[in-house]
Amino acid sequence: MPDQVNFEGTKLVLNGMGLREATVFNVNVYVAGLYLLQRSTDGEKIASAEEPKQMRIQFLRNVSKSDMAEAIQKGFERATGESYGKLKARVERLMAALPEFKTGDRFTISYRPGNGVQLKSSTASTTIEGADFARGLFLIWLGKHPPNSGLKKGLLGGECG
Repeated sequence: MPDQVNFEGTKLVLNGMGLREATVFNVNVYVAGLYLLQRSTDGEKIASAEEPKQMRIQFLRNVSKSDMAEAIQKGFERATGESYGKLKARVERLMAALPEFKTGDRFTISYRPGNGVQLKSSTASTTIEGADFARGLFLIWLGKHPPNSGLKKGLLGGECG
């Protein structure tokens, strides 16, 4: 992944990269790169920051729409706890907009304060409003219950894994 990206005229720097592994066999699913205005190792602070940020995901295997939707829903529930109820309708909009992902596909999650979260793949694009939604979405990877600990560690600038 590039060391920096230009997001709507704003330069974002690569904070770190992590590998999403699934199942007890540690199957590699995707590599994710987190881009911020300035590097940070504090996942909660990053998720809550009212500043542009972007997550770039490169799929290493096929992932069905239903598997990705289920992972996102469970991730939101774990990351937001009691707040999930007020986010549920927007999470469902996100899940409905997800495509099927094939090996090599890219998925970009970009947050611009005041505009919401833009989710973009080669076949789909949607924007979902709300700083609370953006915080919950980024907490899936950067909060207390990430999909796997190596993914979070890598995104926060540690060893990719």
